[in-house]
Amino acid sequence: MIHQTAQEYQRVISACQELFLKKTQDYGTAWRILRLPSITDQIFIKAQRIRSIQEKGTQKIQDDITSEFVAIVNYCVIALMQEQLLAQVVEEQALPVEQVQALYEDQIRKTRALQEDKNHDYDEAWRSMRVESMTDLILMKIYRTKQIEDNAGQTLVSEGVEANYRDMLNYAVFCLIKLNYPNHAAASA
Repeated sequence: MIHQTAQEYQRVISACQELFLKKTQDYGTAWRILRLPSITDQIFIKAQRIRSIQEKGTQKIQDDITSEFVAIVNYCVIALMQEQLLAQVVEEQALPVEQVQALYEDQIRKTRALQEDKNHDYDEAWRSMRVESMTDLILMKIYRTKQIEDNAGQTLVSEGVEANYRDMLNYAVFCLIKLNYPNHAAASA
């Protein structure tokens, strides 16, 4: 089953990255202006919309929850890239697509390694979880991240924001696997 997860994970990430790079070509790296709390709030908005749709069972805006999970994946990658660039004191707003692609792939490599380690230890428990439960866990991680940001990044015993972004990204990928993305998106288009 772990081999299947690796293939499914890669399929989801490839689709998310393809969309992200196309948007980078369209919009450039406008996201570079965002501070980490702003990115966290964008992730919150997406997760809150997913939960709202799950609870109400209806929606008025056409975009389905798969597109929101894709956005969570990509905003988490943006946060991780931004955190890295800020630590390296990279001030350039505009980055070439090739550099963005390399940064994206580096963050995914690190996040995927975490996912593989946790998947080994937890024995793929996520497969028995509901998408709704994973949505709640993403929201919990967002609230944790907001608290850490409000504490100026200081924690006593907790992991920092980076670990929370990586966990949110992985939960969003698991949800997309369960929702059969990108196959579902192609079938509904």
